[in-house]
Amino acid sequence: MRFLFLGDVVGRAGRVAVLETLPKLRARYAADFVVINGENSAGGFGISETILNELMDAGADVVTTGNHVWDQREALVFIERYDRLLRPLNFPAGTPGKGAGLFKAANGADVLVVNAMGRVFMGDLDDPFRAIDEQLAACPLKTGADVIFIDFHAEATSEKEALGHFVDGRATAVVGTHTHVPTADHQILSGGTAYMSDAGMCGDFDSVLGMDKEEPISRFLSKIPSRRFAPSKGDATVCGVAIDVDDATGLARAIGPVRLGGRLSQTEPAFWDEEA
Repeated sequence: MRFLFLGDVVGRAGRVAVLETLPKLRARYAADFVVINGENSAGGFGISETILNELMDAGADVVTTGNHVWDQREALVFIERYDRLLRPLNFPAGTPGKGAGLFKAANGADVLVVNAMGRVFMGDLDDPFRAIDEQLAACPLKTGADVIFIDFHAEATSEKEALGHFVDGRATAVVGTHTHVPTADHQILSGGTAYMSDAGMCGDFDSVLGMDKEEPISRFLSKIPSRRFAPSKGDATVCGVAIDVDDATGLARAIGPVRLGGRLSQTEPAFWDEEA
């Protein structure tokens, strides 16, 4: 099975790049399942219903989020209408929406997608390790789901790495989001789980984490906000990760970064024939 994940979509530049690139990528890779983190897609803060539908129409099977999920207040209402939009699993009980779901891939596989958020430097949420452990116990790999993918939206690489090892052999892949910078540690852990600390963002890298540079620099210098952060509008790089899954075990056979367009060095997975 061929699985594609795209990191945080930031603002209009990121949206346009994803909407233009994803249909071609999905066709060229013959991807069976696509997940996108869309939590910064509406002006850099949250996601709207219109944007959610645009991402799904472009080829996203599931859209995950993170700490900005409620920045567009309408999301508190429309998230209940969309099973394919997830918010972090470890929000308190009673929070609208859900943090995990079982979905059907193009090849017929059952894919469990789990969206969780870290606590280190992120706020006082419920324990993501125990929340994810409960999901894996309720829907184990190969008996409950053919593939299990975890988007771990977290700041600290230590927390991300610890979670990867915690679920190693019990999930197909753990990929981090939130820091907007693609890491070079993509690997298959000893138990067969694919891991990458951060997939990076789909946005303009001539920026500070996808935002126009002037205001972040000003705040570092003065500690005084002068205006709202605004997404940078230059050419975006589409960043993500491709995972080749062993259909027999549900574990990963290969993992590789995807970076297309914009300023970063370009790369695509060597293990997938571009003409597939």
